[in-house]
Amino acid sequence: MKRIDPRAVKARRMEGWIASAISVVLIIALLWLTMAYSWPVWIAGWSAAAVLLFIVLELAVLPGLLYRFWRYEITEKNVELNHGVWVRRKTLIPMVRIQHVDSKQGPIQKIYGLSTVTFSTAAGSHRIPALSEQEAENIRKQISDWAGGTNGEL
Repeated sequence: MKRIDPRAVKARRMEGWIASAISVVLIIALLWLTMAYSWPVWIAGWSAAAVLLFIVLELAVLPGLLYRFWRYEITEKNVELNHGVWVRRKTLIPMVRIQHVDSKQGPIQKIYGLSTVTFSTAAGSHRIPALSEQEAENIRKQISDWAGGTNGEL
């Protein structure tokens, strides 16, 4: 089975920095409210501790784990996805069930040259995140061809 692109770790950390900055701003606002309205100090204290734990997880732990546990394999008959840190999820999607395939790129993925391939079946939507732009395009075309579309019509 193949892994997602190693740049996924850096992209996930960038997302973590953004989420952490927002969390710190919220804690500062909570501290100000605590002082302004004489709220119990333990509320701000426990909230700050929770945010500190969140920041450690977002920046140091989760990016590597998410990369480590994401695997995919694409064959002419199936797409197999294996992922999950605490809850391992194994999904096998028959190629004949795929109705739509697309690739997309958010602003952080764009910075790191990554894309996500999404494909839909009648039962729901699935994705392979953090692929190189070229790999994502190749996979999108391959799934489209094998699922029955031609020239990206799927």
